[in-house]
Amino acid sequence: MRRQNRLGLAGFAAVAAAVLAAAGCSSSSSSSAAATSTSAAPASSLPASTGTGGQGAQSVTNYLTYTGGKAGPADKSLPPVYIGYVNQQGGPTAVGLLATAGAQMAVNYANAELGGVAGHPIQLVTCFIASAEEEGTVCAQKFLANKKVNVIELGGVAIGVQSFFGTLGGAKPVIDGVAATPVDSVQKNAVILFGDATHILAPFGTYAKDVLHAKTAALVYPSDNAGIAVGAAAIKAGLVAAGISVKAVGYPETQTDLTSVLTAAGAQTADMVIPYSDTAGCVNLAKSLKTLGITDTKKIVSAPLCLNGQVIKGLGDFPHWTYSIASSLFGDPSDPGMPAYEAVAKKYSTEANAPDPWNIVNFGQTLTTIKIMNEVGYASLSPSAILAKAKAFAGPQALGAPALACGKYSNAPGVCNDRIQFFEYTGGVTSGKPNWIKAAGWLQPPA
Repeated sequence: MRRQNRLGLAGFAAVAAAVLAAAGCSSSSSSSAAATSTSAAPASSLPASTGTGGQGAQSVTNYLTYTGGKAGPADKSLPPVYIGYVNQQGGPTAVGLLATAGAQMAVNYANAELGGVAGHPIQLVTCFIASAEEEGTVCAQKFLANKKVNVIELGGVAIGVQSFFGTLGGAKPVIDGVAATPVDSVQKNAVILFGDATHILAPFGTYAKDVLHAKTAALVYPSDNAGIAVGAAAIKAGLVAAGISVKAVGYPETQTDLTSVLTAAGAQTADMVIPYSDTAGCVNLAKSLKTLGITDTKKIVSAPLCLNGQVIKGLGDFPHWTYSIASSLFGDPSDPGMPAYEAVAKKYSTEANAPDPWNIVNFGQTLTTIKIMNEVGYASLSPSAILAKAKAFAGPQALGAPALACGKYSNAPGVCNDRIQFFEYTGGVTSGKPNWIKAAGWLQPPA
């Protein structure tokens, strides 16, 4: 198994990884019209929840209607429509290893049941970045040379992004699910459907003020991890903007006993405690919080980086905390849009892949790319037409936020979403019945 890159991408997507396969990813019934299903899966195989998850009445439950496709398979006699696709994989680290699987799942499904794009079959033209910045240049050059590629999607890419966009020079639109670096956000030719770390971590401040009614917060993070540090800064900025008094304390990643760090941040008396770290840090932070007697599930709020199989190995369970999520939560029975995804995943994915956050995000991202291409029309497909239509897309995003606002931030024109949900976890993942309680839906950064 590849080691996941420890970037501070927290807040991006849903619960992590294949460890949640036991939550019942194949529990929904499927049929030839599987994507139109709105019936909930059996309660015994899904997490408990309160409130309405997803987008409520606005949830995307019919992918045929969403994409504007035509029921049935694409016509293989017609020339294909090509979508460029870049992901970081094949090297020592992978930000979103299953991002490609999610995109391919959407393409396979659309070709089999949604008529492709205007009847034309869809093909992903992939380019993978393994470990070097210059590989981004290679990918950009590949797509610039291929005149049949009018749009490019990004999966989980943190290496080579600068060279990729620099070489592409804005010549073709780039549709992102979750931006792994701030570089994506400032590109005028980028459309980031699920948001970037800076903007989807800022709502921690809104949650602290409006839901917890907190006055003080303790934030601890490994300060020598550059990606984590950027995310921690975004969380702190959101808290300060909400009027919360924050004490942020960094520590070296090699430090394992974090009781002194938590104490220095005032965790024992703070109204809100934010342990923000990678997998190893999550285990150490959870143990140190217990040592200090800090166990209030509502008070401890984190991003989904800790929802990882390695954490279960270290603790026997996920930490019983509250987590932020920028997409639908896999298996959430209160989310009207989840059964449609589960039904498609049962036919076109695997039980292990279906719950993965990158599989969910890139599936939804690719459906939106297909939707945009259908709206432009096959005869009119061009980089400029696709970019204009993508920038104008206001949601709801399949498996994402109920409303988008591309260009809302002048200093980050690529960002289209700044909303996240919050779920409280109280146990059960190892028994296959994780208990998730909806804590707050789709909060935005403080004004």
